[in-house]
Amino acid sequence: MPAVQTPVHATSVVETPVNATSTVTTSIYAVIGEPAKRTNLPVWESLKSSKLAALVWTAMRVWLGVMWIQAGSAKLWGAEAAAFLHNNGAGVAGFAAPGTPAYSWWGSFLHGFVVPNAGPLGILIAVAEFAIGVALVAGLFTRLAALGSLALLFTYVMSGTASVCAFYALFAIVILVMWRTSSWIGIDGLISGYRQRHPNLFSRLHLPGERGLAGTAAAHPAA
Repeated sequence: MPAVQTPVHATSVVETPVNATSTVTTSIYAVIGEPAKRTNLPVWESLKSSKLAALVWTAMRVWLGVMWIQAGSAKLWGAEAAAFLHNNGAGVAGFAAPGTPAYSWWGSFLHGFVVPNAGPLGILIAVAEFAIGVALVAGLFTRLAALGSLALLFTYVMSGTASVCAFYALFAIVILVMWRTSSWIGIDGLISGYRQRHPNLFSRLHLPGERGLAGTAAAHPAA
């Protein structure tokens, strides 16, 4: 009798590289742990949620906002208005041109971009300082305002001006890190409270076409 030949089945692709990578990743996690499972110190968590500490963060937020309002007002309507809103941004050009930048590449940026566009940038800086100040005092878009503060302060420090920038930056960082309580007493807190009292408000809102799709799915259920 002829020998019976057993059919040969194709074997699946060996996933040795994938398994090796998974093993290495598992070994790393076993040593340093999962980032998502890391916890903060209880003191840190209490500061982030403390209503008493919120008074301190709010005072810092309002003070920083007032400082920005004063700086922006001087550029919009005060003694510095002529240098920032008029005369082709002479204040910005005078600040950038002879300044001592921290790095040569930043100096190239100042002379190649800032000085030629001093006029529009002067208006932008004046409006930005005032708007950031109003937002911080009102507690509106608090995190965005704190980030804007840091962005402006970064440009000032990089351009060779220290002054009170470090102090302002410290306040902005605290406001940003403690945003849940630093914005609690403000418009952001009012909006958050309203959303907490009406958790289903946004779930009832439908984008255009969603109702039609929902009705079509209900009328023609999948087999």
